Amino acid sequence: MSYTALSVGGVLVAVGLDRWVLRSRVLGRSDFWTAYAIVLFFQLLTNGWLTGRDIVTYSTSAILGWRVVYAPVEDLLFGFSLVVQTLAWWVWWGRRLRPAAVAPAGAPGGHGEPGAQPGGRPGPAS
Repeated sequence: MSYTALSVGGVLVAVGLDRWVLRSRVLGRSDFWTAYAIVLFFQLLTNGWLTGRDIVTYSTSAILGWRVVYAPVEDLLFGFSLVVQTLAWWVWWGRRLRPAAVAPAGAPGGHGEPGAQPGGRPGPAS
């Protein structure tokens, strides 16, 4: 199987996990796109340095040949799928492991008292 097929498959799996399986919806958040822009900058910087100097090479039969700052488009797709999956799983696990004591006031499991802190202690005076 080619790197192109694997990277496209990785993106499809990551989007499917985010939208329908884990329902974390990180792709719909502006915070995700800001974070991804930062990751992409450093990915292009590192990948451009490694591939531009022929430290890392790719078989022409395994990739499309399209490049962005020396980086094969497949690397960008693969990196995108890694970031999406990491954050989608992070959000999913965070929702399941959050103790009831830190639920917002008024939410099920919350303390219902404005300014309440975890553990039922009152918050600082306003």
